[in-house]
Amino acid sequence: DAKKSENGVESFSKLLEEGRELVKGGKKDYINAKIDPEKMSILLFTSGTTDLAKGVMLSHKNLASDIFNVTSVVYLNETDTALSILPIHHTYECTAGFLTMLYVGGTIAFCEGLKHIVKNLQEVKPTIVMMVPLILDNMHKKIWESLKKKGLDGKIKVIMKVTDFLRKYLKIDLRKKVYGEILNTFGGELRLAIAGGAAARPDVMKDLNSFGIHAMQGYGLTETSPIVAVNQEKVYNDASAGIPIPNVEVEIVDPNEEGIGEIRVKGDNVMLGYYDNKEATNAVIRDGWFYTGDLGYMDKKGFIYITGRQKNVIVTKNGKNIFPEEVEYYLDSSEFIKESMVYGKESDKDEDLVITAIIVPEYEAISKYLNKENPSDKEVRDLIDLEVRKANKNMLLYKMVRDFEIRKEELTKTTTKKIKRNANI
Repeated sequence: DAKKSENGVESFSKLLEEGRELVKGGKKDYINAKIDPEKMSILLFTSGTTDLAKGVMLSHKNLASDIFNVTSVVYLNETDTALSILPIHHTYECTAGFLTMLYVGGTIAFCEGLKHIVKNLQEVKPTIVMMVPLILDNMHKKIWESLKKKGLDGKIKVIMKVTDFLRKYLKIDLRKKVYGEILNTFGGELRLAIAGGAAARPDVMKDLNSFGIHAMQGYGLTETSPIVAVNQEKVYNDASAGIPIPNVEVEIVDPNEEGIGEIRVKGDNVMLGYYDNKEATNAVIRDGWFYTGDLGYMDKKGFIYITGRQKNVIVTKNGKNIFPEEVEYYLDSSEFIKESMVYGKESDKDEDLVITAIIVPEYEAISKYLNKENPSDKEVRDLIDLEVRKANKNMLLYKMVRDFEIRKEELTKTTTKKIKRNANI
């Protein structure tokens, strides 16, 4: 029975004290427990963005190897505090945000909910946050909106060029002094922001690094415990998903003329298999390699770039491949678009697929721009139409969005904010 403080809350220090007494009294079940590294020790489910979720069987060796490999290239220690935001049943949060922090002896503070992130950052003053890119994007957007309101956005952009130059070429780091107010948005102590679970925007990563927060993205899957690659403190590229972590092999299978192919992974972090689904397991684990279903390429320095999911690729009738994630990136760059989802719609005239976007407008930004509290549906559509045309200028003819529909409500997503594609069409 745990000892309790006067207000009925269990005290961690009292629990530790009680545990030491139990060990002194000869209770050593935990210390002497035998570990079977190959046995399933955790069952986690995939997010199921395009099909049914599958139970992923992970062993002690899977998880431990991933933790050891990651902490050999990402520096964490007992002085670090992480604000846990994502659900712990998601392997990214379970391994990176929970088990890894326990391994290094750090502190974990649990967020009260997505609406409370800013408040919790001020209370906890974390040194580390591990987020999905969508949350970082929203925080980044709010920083620039705040600067714009104060008329400081242009000035800050000039100052960023100066401080970046001083840091890069003269090794003079003025970021904490210059961007103190911005850093206070994150609690003031944040040194490391890791984005995972989806592709992060390079401009967001670059800006956060310029402000004094080492922002980097990684890549992984539930089936790989999850981390496969990560950017490092001194070896990073804002546009990439990082380089493979030690003891994990990554290869690109059957690359096309652009070097894009399916990513496959080999290492002790690869799952035992899918629970009660041998057919699905055999489909993805072949000759010791795990075939991820992700498409991407690697540059000469070994950085991995993810271009999209194999299942999401839109194949036109003349054999052209369109990655919806790329088109969505350009659409979502607009300040008037909150989120988007792109898919190929069959044409009534038996012509090629029509590249179509479902778009959720950023109504607050549109109202401010039009200086109108409740703009009409037509006014919103006309403005979004202009933004779609701007996005199309960045793409080849066959990738351009030809049709779009407006959704007022957010798109259906998983608990880690990935869009459920089939559920939204």
